Amino acid sequence: MSKSNESLMLRRQAAVARGVSQIHPIFVERAHNATVVDVEGREYIDFAGGIAVLNTGHLHPRVIEAVQQQLQRFTHTCFQVLAYEPYVEVCEQINARVPGEFAKKTLLVSTGSEAVENAVKIARAATGRAGVIAFTGGYHGRTMMTLSLTGKKNPYAAGMGLMPAGVYRARFPDALHGVSEDEAIASIERIFKNDAEPRDIAAIVIEPVQGEGGFLVASPAFMGRLRALCDRNGILLIADEVQTGAGRTGSFFAMEQMGVAADLTTFAKSIAGGFPLAGVCGRAELMDSIGPGGLGGTYAGNPLACAAALAVMQVFDEEDLLARSRALGERLMGGLREIAARHSSVAEVRGLGAMVALELCEQGDPLRPAAGLVTRIVERARDKGLILLSCGTYANVLRVLVPLTVPDEQLERGMALLAECFDELA
Repeated sequence: MSKSNESLMLRRQAAVARGVSQIHPIFVERAHNATVVDVEGREYIDFAGGIAVLNTGHLHPRVIEAVQQQLQRFTHTCFQVLAYEPYVEVCEQINARVPGEFAKKTLLVSTGSEAVENAVKIARAATGRAGVIAFTGGYHGRTMMTLSLTGKKNPYAAGMGLMPAGVYRARFPDALHGVSEDEAIASIERIFKNDAEPRDIAAIVIEPVQGEGGFLVASPAFMGRLRALCDRNGILLIADEVQTGAGRTGSFFAMEQMGVAADLTTFAKSIAGGFPLAGVCGRAELMDSIGPGGLGGTYAGNPLACAAALAVMQVFDEEDLLARSRALGERLMGGLREIAARHSSVAEVRGLGAMVALELCEQGDPLRPAAGLVTRIVERARDKGLILLSCGTYANVLRVLVPLTVPDEQLERGMALLAECFDELA
């Protein structure tokens, strides 16, 4: 019996909880590198990368080989019961790659939300404080604690009531919308004055480049001021690198470009090339502030995912994917600026490395977000065989997360299709 996207969508609607969204009404049959083929045999260029999970592309041969080899050995023991070397080796390699000239240790878990939750647990245990400061537009997960940190209620926390207390919201710098770096720092000082004393704040959590928030980039100057503020007040700085990590921004971790190091760094998404792996890396003394049994999980640091992560890091080194990320970023930014030059709806092109986006507004007015136009462009691009994603507080930002391994000709084709969509709709 042949399958169709339409028939599978009907089955999905009958069987899957409504709260699980789906951007494109497509069911995938197979994929390779930056190409996806649906159940009806149609090919698409993948500019979404599983939401920044596939920096090394779909089914990278090195990753698949490593997982197949591990599959012949064992698939699970629970690291807390019977340990295995790949877990330890992943931690060693992450310790070496996370910025900071200090001794580090790493914890492995399965998802980005888990990583952020555990970073907060570690910060609270290490400081003896409970409060956390996060930023407007930030996205840190959908578990209860991370929903408190995530700066967007709808749809992530709609109808769920109040989230856990003790989280305070500062403003993320956004020049396009009138939030200067001075104002962002002042908003933290206002928290200290109005809501919680510095001695009650365990950590400040920040994405070096906001993901769901619209690819807003924190400057090195701002990150330096944030680091100094934390140091003055005994507050830990947590860098959420779930989306920015594993080479997306042109360095393995975006904080390498910020001039300062975080105390704790979270990672996930592309670190294991499509297999579920995440973690927290930080100063050794902080990571050791929780005793045995206080961290971990049944599936945390799964052997198959660890094998995949080791292969991903090997691919980055062997194929020089950091240089490729920077080169891709230049090409993408150039292409988006060419589009912006022809269309007044583009209010801003921004990004870091190959993490790039453009914000659409009515006649370029930041006060009039053009979410409807973004939706139409995403749909028209899909009709043409290009998979895109939107993001931003008002869903008016188009983002590009194409695999870093995409062939040049396919990248050019994808950019040409995107330009066609603007010419037809914008």
